[in-house]
This record gives sequence, structure tokens and C-alpha cells, in this order.
Amino acid sequence: MIGTIAARNRVRSAYDSLNRRDLDSFLSQFTDDAKFVFPTGELEGKEAIGEWFQKMMERFPGVSFTLNSLCVERVFAFGGTNVVTAEWDLVLANAKGEEFRNTGVDVFSLGKGKVAAVRSYMFDIDVQKKAWA
Repeated sequence: MIGTIAARNRVRSAYDSLNRRDLDSFLSQFTDDAKFVFPTGELEGKEAIGEWFQKMMERFPGVSFTLNSLCVERVFAFGGTNVVTAEWDLVLANAKGEEFRNTGVDVFSLGKGKVAAVRSYMFDIDVQKKAWA
């Protein structure tokens, strides 16, 4: 049960950090060799992940994730290794004030208490493409 709480807190903290635009806190959740897989590509390493999210924050002054649910795979896991699935709603607002809304699911693989990999699934990839166009 304690492993479940720790895993949920790790993932929740990552989203909270993004909502606060606190990139250092966000990156502290990841291992140095973490992978982040989006529908449009893959990032390898904490540095690459940080660069991508920095660009996102520069492009979108408004970033708001709302967590709808968090599910932990192994309730009794110890040692910080687990899988957490997060369903979210996202609102991005660009400098013009245009808003882009999407919903998705991220699957976090945790190792030794930190995020080792993320697979991100977006329900409407066309919204993301339009936002970044």
C-alpha cells in the first residue's frame, strides 16, 4: 500500500510541476536516462525531455493539466518499481490567447522511485498538431 501512495505521489507531482511551470521540479521526477514517447516522436534522456518541455512552456504561456484518474498496477510493490496510468485533460493557451483542449492517457514506468519511461496517448492528435502549427 505504501508503494501505491509513493507511486501516485510521484506522478501527481510531475503534473503539478508542469501546471506551476516549474521545470526543475518536473525533471527531478525523472531518471537521467528516462524515455518519453509521444504520438509524434520519442525523447531520450532527462536533458532532451527538459528541452522539449521548455519549448512547450515558451510556446504556450498557459498549460493546465487536470488529472481525472490515477491507477497503480502493483498495489504492494516495494522498491519504487511500478506502473502508473494517468488519464488527463489538457488546456494549452498560446500567446494569442487561443486555447487547445485535449484528453489523453500517460503510462509511467517507475524504477527506483523515479520516472524511467512515459508513453503518452492523446485522444485527438489533430488538436496537438494544430496547436503546434
